[in-house]
Amino acid sequence: MASQARRQPPWQAPPQPSHDIQLPPLKIWNSLTRSKTPFVPIDSKNRRVTWYACGPTVYDDAHLGHARNYVSTDIIRRIMKDYFKFDVQFVMNITDVDDKIIVRGRQQHLLEEFRDASRRRGADSVHDTCLAALKAYLSKNLPLVPSDTTPEELSRLVEQHYSPFLEGKTLDGGLAGDQEAKIKMHIKTVLAASEALVSLTKSSISADQFNHQVQDILLPYLDTLYGSTINASDHSIFTRLTKNFEDRFMEDVRALNCIDPDAVTRVTEYGQQIVDFVDKVEKNGFAYKTSDGSVYFDIEAFEAANNNYARLEPWNRNDRDLQADGEGALTKKSTEKRSEPDFALWKSSKPGEPSWPSPWGDGRPGWHIECSAMASDKLGSQIDIHSGGIDLAFPHHDNELAQSEAYWCDRSRHSPRQWVNYFMHMGHLSIHGSKMSKSLKNFTTIKEALGRGDWTPRGIRIVFLLGGWREGIEITEDLVKEGSAWEDKVNNFFIKMNDISDNQESTTTVKAEQPVWKTLQQAKDDVFLALCDSFNTPSVMRVISELISEYNSADKNALTIEQTLQAARWLTSIVNTLGLNGSATADDDTIGWSGIGIPEDAKPYLTTISRIRDTLRQQARSPEGLTSEKLKSASNTSPNSSSPGNAEAAPYQAVLSKLQHQISALADSEKLSKDVLQLCDRIRDVELWNLGIYLEDRPDDQPALIRPVTKELRAAKAEQEAREQQKKKAKEEREKEAVAKADKGKLSHLDMFRTAEYSAWDEEGLPLKDAAGEEITKSKGKKLRKDWERQKKLHEAWRKADES
Repeated sequence: MASQARRQPPWQAPPQPSHDIQLPPLKIWNSLTRSKTPFVPIDSKNRRVTWYACGPTVYDDAHLGHARNYVSTDIIRRIMKDYFKFDVQFVMNITDVDDKIIVRGRQQHLLEEFRDASRRRGADSVHDTCLAALKAYLSKNLPLVPSDTTPEELSRLVEQHYSPFLEGKTLDGGLAGDQEAKIKMHIKTVLAASEALVSLTKSSISADQFNHQVQDILLPYLDTLYGSTINASDHSIFTRLTKNFEDRFMEDVRALNCIDPDAVTRVTEYGQQIVDFVDKVEKNGFAYKTSDGSVYFDIEAFEAANNNYARLEPWNRNDRDLQADGEGALTKKSTEKRSEPDFALWKSSKPGEPSWPSPWGDGRPGWHIECSAMASDKLGSQIDIHSGGIDLAFPHHDNELAQSEAYWCDRSRHSPRQWVNYFMHMGHLSIHGSKMSKSLKNFTTIKEALGRGDWTPRGIRIVFLLGGWREGIEITEDLVKEGSAWEDKVNNFFIKMNDISDNQESTTTVKAEQPVWKTLQQAKDDVFLALCDSFNTPSVMRVISELISEYNSADKNALTIEQTLQAARWLTSIVNTLGLNGSATADDDTIGWSGIGIPEDAKPYLTTISRIRDTLRQQARSPEGLTSEKLKSASNTSPNSSSPGNAEAAPYQAVLSKLQHQISALADSEKLSKDVLQLCDRIRDVELWNLGIYLEDRPDDQPALIRPVTKELRAAKAEQEAREQQKKKAKEEREKEAVAKADKGKLSHLDMFRTAEYSAWDEEGLPLKDAAGEEITKSKGKKLRKDWERQKKLHEAWRKADES
């Protein structure tokens, strides 16, 4: 265990700006101090901010855990740029060379070769190889199950030895964590493979399905056997993988409305710069070469020169598991390292690994050195902000800091160099108590989440805004409901604001101290304070919600249109700043966000339909009722302007024509008002609903609000229809019971016991003797009497109903 006594070294605050430079009182939670520190950029005069963000390692599709990092980063970047008006230079890297990529690239290459060969070989050969792969997988990952277990027996033995994990617990009955989630993932993998192997012997599985179920046991097995034999000088084995997933990653983050970086750097484009960087660190006396051509960072020499190692998490500096994870799966333990924590700057390439030339021999960059070289190349000897996921803090970011400060080291300085002033770490996204990650395979990819409709880009961003950027977020049903409710509330507000904007009429002038007006001023102040408080977006979301609540409960007659729309424009600028409105900028003067508007070409027809419907409903519900003359007058209303022949407007034009035709057909109706009200409901609930438009009726004879059908409206309608269906079903059950009860009443109480079960009866038809001639006992007689009286009531009720 690492010593808990270790503390972070002192942080050097940037120089304060001169008195003539006005900066916002922004404080940022800084991982270098584990506290909120005042933000002062290096170039405060020009409000220029340099920012380097750790980007993806591109060997698989991005999932919602990645979205958590990149969306939260985008939110903060937008706030810095659009709210605080900093000139942000944002650089992000793409890691397209590292151990995971090498392994995955090799595995995919070998799997393709295996499948090609399998087509030429029989099923027995494929079965034997997969069986050997299953044994190897069991031996490494599920050691409690004997590795020679047959596929047929595997499920039983897994349940026998690992049942607590299947129930989401640990072996000792405690709560499961990441380690238990990984074991559960291994169980899922071997069960899928064993099922496929059993099906193969029965010839009851397709080739595609078989390949899908066994690939996760085959990939590591094939790599163990043949990984070192591939021609690693053919870099396309790896770049095919990385180029594909880089493109897919950029598609994903753009779909989530993240702004592209100002610059993107790739490891494969920085080969010589990385070599030069390592060379300088070595010449500065902070690195050493080993006999195999690798170069390691010398932590002891670095600290002896008055530098600080593990600035971020010094308590983890001796954590062997974290160190090993940082070095990568392909790194072999070296006996030539001067101390155990020293880490690789340059790795000699072994057979099956790509390489580049260097003064130490052919090799490849260590993981940590990549970011140091690229960030230093783009942003120089000191950076304002560095960011990434919290899981990268140690060892990756700590090693990055050490390398970079070793590279830029000036031995004439009395104090150690500080390469980064502010380090920001985005919190985890968790599911069922475990962080969402590729290694645990407990993730939903961004493409899956958006493609299935589970999430929308706006919905994902709202949840992250509600959770804050540095705290961990657990995806729960309550959090999802909270996000949906917040979005629906803002949706409704913007729809009302657009309606006011489109139908401006003069209202009463109010004084500035009107409550909603005061609330707007307070909201602006509260948002400013919240954003200055380390980008406290949960507070911002609460302020927005409270402002809308204040408006909803206010006396609308006491508000001027200008004050109302001013609040709407300000709120729009905030949601734009937070990235909730597509490409709209913070200074966009359009009210609202995307998804709430009515098609422009449809407006003339929808306005006319709504006006006709409002008029008819008011008249039909009035004491005087509706007359044929009034009906004809209302139906003659025409659009103020339209675009005849416009394809987009055609469906709405058709609804208007249908409405006018149906109105004319009702002219001679004896139940005119009732029939017209039913027609109005059908236009709202069927005709326009099917076109994605809803007419929201409002009290006090206000015109109906024309609005798009939203997810929440669909859900509300589905819930209402379910309730109505339940009522209908309950009514049918009651009627069915009534019919059954009535049918039962047909039988007269005088005849109900005259069966072969008895042999004698009294004048009321009650049994005196049973079939054997024995007298009915007193207790049984009482019971028969009760049944007789009950049937008498049923029969009398039936006769009465029959007579009526």
